[in-house]
Amino acid sequence: MFGNIELFRLSQAMAGHATTRLNLISQNVANADTPGYQAKDIAPFDALVRDDKPFADLRATRPGHVSGFGGGSDVVVEVGTTVSPNGNSVSVENELLKAAEVQERYDSALAIYKSGLNILRTSIGRR
Repeated sequence: MFGNIELFRLSQAMAGHATTRLNLISQNVANADTPGYQAKDIAPFDALVRDDKPFADLRATRPGHVSGFGGGSDVVVEVGTTVSPNGNSVSVENELLKAAEVQERYDSALAIYKSGLNILRTSIGRR
């Protein structure tokens, strides 16, 4: 029922993107001592929906993603990061900062979803 309302689709896509990005961050932290490992990240969510792309163009990275909102199709290796002597480019401090940013994005997605529900409840006369 709520899948056809654009506001709910947007918040669902934002939450899916945050989940995908947090998975990559956790992989980066887990491989912080792996020789030759290159840190990975994905394009910011606003870059995915900019240029009026329809949400249907977003691809799921695995079957568990809801309604095809994975946002993980743009996984890139980070460039311009400092590489350690063993060839690893993961900075745990940077990954922790990214994780905090992802938490803010996820909280924003939930706030948008809750606001949409409140608007629906108000429009049908419930509080």
